[in-house]
Amino acid sequence: MSEESTTDAANTTPPAAANTTAETVIFGADWCGDCRRAKLIFDRSDAPYRYVDLVQDPAAADVARDISGRTNIPVILYPDASHQVEPSNADMLRKIAELGLGRA
Repeated sequence: MSEESTTDAANTTPPAAANTTAETVIFGADWCGDCRRAKLIFDRSDAPYRYVDLVQDPAAADVARDISGRTNIPVILYPDASHQVEPSNADMLRKIAELGLGRA
C-alpha cells in the first residue's frame, strides 16, 4: 500500500455477485494506512459505506481481487459498480460528489 495512488481508469464492471449492492463497500485492513485514510475521507464527507475488514474476513480478499484484478487495498466498490484501487483523496472526493454520496 504505497503512497502512490492508482485508479482503475476503465472502471470495469465487477463480478455479478459483487455488483448487487446499492452501497459503497470499502475492502481494507486496519494495518493499511491507505485504508484508514479512505475511511477518514468517507467519514469526513458524511458518505455512507460498509467496511469489509480483510483480516477478519480473509475470504473477502478474493472478492476484492475479483473486483479490481489486483491485490492492492483499499478497493472501493461504488453503487454505480465502478471501483477505485488505492485512490487519492481527490479521486475519492470527486467520486463521492459525482454520485451524491455525501458532502464532498
